Amino acid sequence: MTETSPSRAFSVIVPAYNEAGGIAEALRSLRAALAGLDFELIVVDDGSVDATAEIARSEGAHVLAQPFNRGYGASLKAGIAAARHDIIVITDADGTYPPTAIPKLVEGIGDYDMVVGARIGENVAIPLARRPAKWFLRKLASYLAGQHIPDLNSGLRAMKKGLVRQYEHLLPSGFSFTTTITLAALCRDHLVRYETIDYHARVGESKIRPRHAFDFLLLILRTIIFFNPLKVFLPLGAAFFAVGVAKFAYDVWIGNLSESAIFAMLSAGLVWAVGLLSDQISRMGGSR
Repeated sequence: MTETSPSRAFSVIVPAYNEAGGIAEALRSLRAALAGLDFELIVVDDGSVDATAEIARSEGAHVLAQPFNRGYGASLKAGIAAARHDIIVITDADGTYPPTAIPKLVEGIGDYDMVVGARIGENVAIPLARRPAKWFLRKLASYLAGQHIPDLNSGLRAMKKGLVRQYEHLLPSGFSFTTTITLAALCRDHLVRYETIDYHARVGESKIRPRHAFDFLLLILRTIIFFNPLKVFLPLGAAFFAVGVAKFAYDVWIGNLSESAIFAMLSAGLVWAVGLLSDQISRMGGSR
């Protein structure tokens, strides 16, 4: 057994939707990379209209068939619920993530609640059009979570099944599953480690659309407000207060006081009050 070969059994969950063109090679690469290890392979067919499920079965995977397209997160939750082992590995069916990184991720679970494959290696095939939005969302999430996040929504990670169960009620059915579990774990001080990985060009068409960037933004704000609302409400109130003070100073300078300055400062007080109330609710919820 090599230094990075895990000694414990684990379950590999592969969500798949219309991936007939690449899933066979992806599963073969998985089996080759994990040869000799104790693992089960579960493919969750998310209502595919092509031969994804049939190909996965022919490759020896246990296939869970969803009756219709329910979403990436819903597929992961279904696969995790059916998993026999307490260590869960998730990866994609499009050949983008290197399966050779999985043993090292699983090995790290001994001390950590989640080990994430961060796509910051030398060979990372992320389309240029997506990089500005990903950079902004990652920086925003890092600030709000209070920790550096090398990769916010990597689809290759190992985690304890109990971590997923703890936050299952918050995990969405769409692409935001990985973003949510990352922020939830960091905001509740779970131990999370990042391992550098490469990221290959996908086989077939990506399911991510430009509109998903706005969905990710809303999700980040919603999740942080749930766990640490002062991170949002304090700077928002400060912005209103600064505008109010600036407007008041300007009004004094021109000798014409207006209601807008007072309104802005009152708005700041209201935002701060809502933030403090939200913080108390969040703390009471987290102490249960």
